[in-house]
Amino acid sequence: MSELVPILEFDSDLEAIIEPTKAIKHRDFPQHVVLCFFREVVEMIQGRLGLDTLPPFKSEMGEIRAFVGSFAEVSIAIVPCPVGAPFAAGILEESIARGGRKFVVCGSAGVLDSGIASGGIIIPISAVRDEGTSYHYLPPTREVSPTELVLEAIRTTLDENHCPYRTGKTWTTDAIYRETRGKIVRRRQEGCISVEMEAAALFAVAQFRNVEIGMLLYGGDDVAGAEWDKREFGQKIPAREMLFWMALESCMKL
Repeated sequence: MSELVPILEFDSDLEAIIEPTKAIKHRDFPQHVVLCFFREVVEMIQGRLGLDTLPPFKSEMGEIRAFVGSFAEVSIAIVPCPVGAPFAAGILEESIARGGRKFVVCGSAGVLDSGIASGGIIIPISAVRDEGTSYHYLPPTREVSPTELVLEAIRTTLDENHCPYRTGKTWTTDAIYRETRGKIVRRRQEGCISVEMEAAALFAVAQFRNVEIGMLLYGGDDVAGAEWDKREFGQKIPAREMLFWMALESCMKL
């Protein structure tokens, strides 16, 4: 029998050598958590809302600050999430260990459909697992999905605020410089409308830990054409702030 590629050697053992609940000493998070990839938005609203500061997450890249506030009598932790599946999954793991159970994530993505406007809202209904982290949490499958409870809360929030959006699959990849034309064609053929670096990993961690999760993305650069179109990627601050508020409102519904 030929050996499996290492990433396909899923181990169903529920206990690892380093368990988050044993490694993390703080138990200070409420159940509701917003993970936001827009650090500048979190810093901006932190002062505006008078959020309380929680002990930071620590890494070799420095500290990641965490905050908590009360919204319509719902206590919600707000965490600036780092880019990349392993790092983001680690923050989710530690947030769960600290008490989080209901997560809404907001971030940005490249679009695989040029009809999605710059700043247009995308709700991923599943993620193609073209990264490495998710395979340490779930047996090999092509896709992994968020939880329906959070999806429904996100849809309801956007509908109530008259925000148009697209739903579809997202392609999660570790390698932004290896999004080749052939891969983009294949992903489009299987229904992917966006590409990013974290969704599959975050969905897998949530499923493994039995917590609720969903995600909101906004359309950034366009990789669907013959040439890369950067558009206003990373510069649409109003769109990023609006997406954060939609994530926060969605989290309040859980």
